[in-house]
Amino acid sequence: MLTNIRLIKKIISLRPESIDSFFGVNSNLLKKLQQRHKNVRVVSRGEQIVLMGEKEKIEMAEKELSKMINLYDEEKDGMGTNKKRDVVLFAPAGKVVKARTENQQSLVDLIQKKDIVFALGPAGTGKTFLSVAMAVKALKEKEIKRIIFARPAVEAGENLGFLPGDLKEKIDPYLRPIYDSLRDLLPQDKYLKYIEDGIIEIAPMAFMRGRTLNNCYVVLDEAQNATEGQIKMFLTRMGPNAKFIITGDATQIDLPKNQKSGLLDAVNKLQSIHGIGVIELSEVDVVRHKLVKEIIRAYQGAHPN
Repeated sequence: MLTNIRLIKKIISLRPESIDSFFGVNSNLLKKLQQRHKNVRVVSRGEQIVLMGEKEKIEMAEKELSKMINLYDEEKDGMGTNKKRDVVLFAPAGKVVKARTENQQSLVDLIQKKDIVFALGPAGTGKTFLSVAMAVKALKEKEIKRIIFARPAVEAGENLGFLPGDLKEKIDPYLRPIYDSLRDLLPQDKYLKYIEDGIIEIAPMAFMRGRTLNNCYVVLDEAQNATEGQIKMFLTRMGPNAKFIITGDATQIDLPKNQKSGLLDAVNKLQSIHGIGVIELSEVDVVRHKLVKEIIRAYQGAHPN
């Protein structure tokens, strides 16, 4: 417990126009800062944030808060309208999730405007991570009641039963990237609670058959590994107040040679329908290690710089 003897006070000022949007609804960001720095008292006073506690503890909290403020100010100031990047989500540990390229921002905008979005592009372009982030954002803002993430379990095929372990242990490896994204975007306790209560569901694509999916965001990842029939089955599960996001990389198809990928077939047939959007990302949108761009270019037959 903090004592007056060791207490010091640090005051951080915000720009007046930043206060409401920086903290978000009900000062959620301030509450999260307090939770992560339990030995520091965090108080909002008008245009100021007051930190009280021991010097070392305050310095740690101030460092994180300053990082949040700087990232937010960069977002607000931008470099002209065309360069502005909207904050998608304030994630744990002060992480700010937002589009980092023009195409990524176009993906975010498209998800907001369309009920079905196809996002195509190579690995590392952020298509899956941003889709997951948009779903989490919609859940937090109570636009929907649940999120469903699905992937085709292609490698297992008809041999799923021969893999060791129970059903969850058999399918989890195919869904691991989604689990990882969620852990980056949600506090651990909230993440586990959502999974336990069925508010967030992660399942193989085959589990969608026969269902009607309403009041939810549904993200189908690695859709290049779904057949034409599977894509049709998936899309026709759509119920009221649902948004479907389908991501995939047409250069990494793992289906047997006698099966066609349903992803490009669906895009060709559906892209002209009102309410359906298509976005293609490329190696310029890769936000992983800089070598990933060169690797993609090399496999496309281009010469690295």
